[in-house]
Amino acid sequence: MRTDGRAPKELRKVSIERGFVKQAEGSVLITMGGTRVVCNASVVEGVPPFLKGTGKGWITAEYGMLPRSTSTRMTRESSAGKVGGRTHEIQRLIGRALRSVVNMNVLGERTIWVDCDVIEAEGGTRTASITGGFVALVEALHWLKAGGILSQSPVRDTVAAISVGICNQTVLLDLNYTEDSTAEVDANLVMTGSGKIVEVQGTAERQPFSKEQWDQMLELSVLGIRELTRIQKEALGDLLKFTTSKG
Repeated sequence: MRTDGRAPKELRKVSIERGFVKQAEGSVLITMGGTRVVCNASVVEGVPPFLKGTGKGWITAEYGMLPRSTSTRMTRESSAGKVGGRTHEIQRLIGRALRSVVNMNVLGERTIWVDCDVIEAEGGTRTASITGGFVALVEALHWLKAGGILSQSPVRDTVAAISVGICNQTVLLDLNYTEDSTAEVDANLVMTGSGKIVEVQGTAERQPFSKEQWDQMLELSVLGIRELTRIQKEALGDLLKFTTSKG
């Protein structure tokens, strides 16, 4: 039995609330167990210098944990004067994940910023940010279409992420903080709704793992992504009809 009573292959309770911040072109609050992340998508005209004149757009992300998202107060990175290595890594991961399912040629020379702010952390904040960030991104793209700025969808597929690991020689899906902090193996997988792998991050924290164990972790991850994709589609409803690009 896990610390929160779940079965090994069971996700924590997941909910996605759209329109969480009214001023943003796309905004959701995603909850996965005790982890809650606000994901806001903002449309900004223009692209980074390396894309100017290409006709292509850009999607990028910022990620942060609020001071009391954990059991003790964290210092804001803005107060520290620099972005930490972990934060920088997660920001790049979120951006890569979201760009993997979007046709930048259709987006045109504009940037969508996806800001992911963790208000409560109980493990899996980066995976929740990707899963919720995609829904906020689709909302922002629909806003562009509703305004007549885009005539077709730049979205090729859905994308979500989940954690998986080995604790006490048992393969577990969607690790909470207690499991994550004591796991022998910890991994994060980013996958599309059609089942293609975008990124794998995995580390043997205490001892190496076998191919058989990896196969088990991958199998559980696929099950988790399928359920997260279902929840994303349920949250998006008719907006998902806009995700039809083949380019």
